[in-house]
Amino acid sequence: MLSLNQAKTVIAAGEAKATVIGVPVIVAVLDAGAHLKAFSRMDGAVLGSIDIALRKARTAVLFETSSEAVWDYCKPGAPAHALEFSNGGLAPFAGGIPLRDTAGAMIGAVGVSGGAVAQDLEIAEAAVAALGV
Repeated sequence: MLSLNQAKTVIAAGEAKATVIGVPVIVAVLDAGAHLKAFSRMDGAVLGSIDIALRKARTAVLFETSSEAVWDYCKPGAPAHALEFSNGGLAPFAGGIPLRDTAGAMIGAVGVSGGAVAQDLEIAEAAVAALGV
């Protein structure tokens, strides 16, 4: 189970990395049931990134993989073309990463949006690393 303390740790690490690279972002943390556990909108982060961060995290939770890995299933010509329209809308690009406990069980996910996709991924990776698992 993802604790509030763990979720706050993920948020703080994401914000710290975003500050270092100079990009204000949204950081959303969902539990394993895809419910919001913690959320942050840094000053200056664009409002449109709220939904994207939530969708990236939800994509990672629902498919138990990084949000970008889902693209391989839904891109044109892939086995599940248009999968991104399922589940209320997915975000199959980088910035959503599952959170796992020390035993490897998924306990939630983080989603980051507000920068370039590569920046979102870098911030999300730093956020996940803060859990130390």
